[in-house]
Amino acid sequence: MEDHVRTPIFGLLAAAAVTLAACGGGGGGDGVRAIKVVGSSTVYPFTRAVAENFARNNPDFGSPVVESTGTGGGMELFCSGVGTEHPDIANASRRMKVTEFENCQANGVDNIIELQVGIDGLAVVAAPDGPSFSLTRAQIYQALAAEPWGEAQTAETWTDIDPSLPNVPIRVYGPPSTSGTRDAFIELIMETGCATNPAVEEMDEERKDEVCTSIREDQAFIEAGENDNLIIQRVNQNPGYLGLLGYSYLEENEGQVVGVPVDGVAPTYESIASFEYPGARPLFIYIKGNHLDAIRGLREFVAEYVSAWGPDGYLVGEGMIANPEDVRERYAAIAEAMTPLTAADFEN
Repeated sequence: MEDHVRTPIFGLLAAAAVTLAACGGGGGGDGVRAIKVVGSSTVYPFTRAVAENFARNNPDFGSPVVESTGTGGGMELFCSGVGTEHPDIANASRRMKVTEFENCQANGVDNIIELQVGIDGLAVVAAPDGPSFSLTRAQIYQALAAEPWGEAQTAETWTDIDPSLPNVPIRVYGPPSTSGTRDAFIELIMETGCATNPAVEEMDEERKDEVCTSIREDQAFIEAGENDNLIIQRVNQNPGYLGLLGYSYLEENEGQVVGVPVDGVAPTYESIASFEYPGARPLFIYIKGNHLDAIRGLREFVAEYVSAWGPDGYLVGEGMIANPEDVRERYAAIAEAMTPLTAADFEN
């Protein structure tokens, strides 16, 4: 029954791809819609580099359109349906959530290919001419939690957290709630820092989740949108302020900001590649398999990504940290076969 329902939808999709120019679409040399990518601001520069090389090497397919919408926003767009008005690929700086997968399925996006394209570090950065910081995850959590370990938030300066820290106001520029970087920050830093206090284990799960994941909403944490370059600028202009962003932006802006050690480990290529740095995280793209036969060049675009993600590929030059060899081989095989993601994959 499901196949019977999907077939005419996909037929319309293929027809729409051919006639899109007449409806106001464009991007390809022959009027066929170009590949459309949405999602993570962290993955954005890598996918943009792949798109530029792809367009240069495949002029007949047109230039892919890559938009930075944040991981959450990108997933919402990606999962909204099948058809030329919907994106073909979603960038993500964290893995797709089960709820997002289920939303995709409910909207007919039932063929999704997941590729881990590389590794990035969630870097804490400071101005080079500001006070020197070295923080633990527990200290970051205590400074930015709405209710640190279930208590009222009263810290105004870093010395309120620890007398050995700089005596400056707690001011941290970070991403909005739609960002995968924000999700990674909560999972890798906030929840881990929260768990250092045994008292949280005595809370019920709902209260524990609230205490460990809720970020304070005053001026201590300042949402800076999906533009990581803006965070670089603001931290540089405000010595004593900190920022949260992807390692690639730290590397690209060396001299404007410096990496802050977390639990004694500085964010470097080596420490992130080995996952020694606490903020190390995998990066993903999700391909809409429902569009593979309707959007010209989509398979070739994925192949271009695979060719670029190795240690000798051009994405390392853009700040990406290459996956270990066994991980690259596994996802290259998935890309070759276009093996779809299943609900069972979320159990691993």
